[in-house]
Amino acid sequence: MIITAHQPIYLPWLGFFHKIAISDIYVSLRGVQYSTNDWLNRNKILSAQGPIWLTVPVLTSGHMSKKIEEIEINNKVSWREKHWKSILMNYKKAQFFSMYADFFENMYLRMEWKYLVDINEYLLIWLLNALDIRAKVIKQKEYDFSGHKTEFIADICTKLGANLFVFGALGKEYADLNYFNSVGLRAYFQEYVHPQYKQRYPGFHSHLSVIDLLFNCGPSSRDILMSGNVSKIQIQSGSVS
Repeated sequence: MIITAHQPIYLPWLGFFHKIAISDIYVSLRGVQYSTNDWLNRNKILSAQGPIWLTVPVLTSGHMSKKIEEIEINNKVSWREKHWKSILMNYKKAQFFSMYADFFENMYLRMEWKYLVDINEYLLIWLLNALDIRAKVIKQKEYDFSGHKTEFIADICTKLGANLFVFGALGKEYADLNYFNSVGLRAYFQEYVHPQYKQRYPGFHSHLSVIDLLFNCGPSSRDILMSGNVSKIQIQSGSVS
């Protein structure tokens, strides 16, 4: 069994979904410490002027001692209306926007969000379904995982019955492979090759939110985000390392 894990981030990029697509289980690390200037509350979409940020304002008082799942959204700022307006303005003429618009309009204009983790995990489940990615999603709070760094990841694998963990490319900087091997686990470090696809505006901009791909390419989005990258079958067979 293959597992991956990550902090729940806002409107994730393509590589995030590839990591989940090549795994059987994804663990949402909502119980780890919150960090600022990260992707937890922001991501990019494409405008006629180039990439722009969509940022969910959060209450940062005492955030250094808070877990991600404890971070509250600053709803005194009208961010929901702003995000929906930005998405509508820049994608309403995209080929497949109408297929998905109702979900986003409802999420932004008719639903209330108190905690950042809730909208991030709500978005993730919907996006996985839209992309036909079938990995099981588990929230960290459902298990009592313990340890630090590599030991923590190993404990996740052990308690969920996995023998292989998918790290992001930066995992090489902290993963202790000797420890992994000593407890009978394998590691795969993702090296995502970003595909190009038709966007609304001239030129190509990579590392945007996956909604840019979805609105422009619709049902073929999963095939595009997987193209040129390792598959789950390849990892299971051991043909890649």
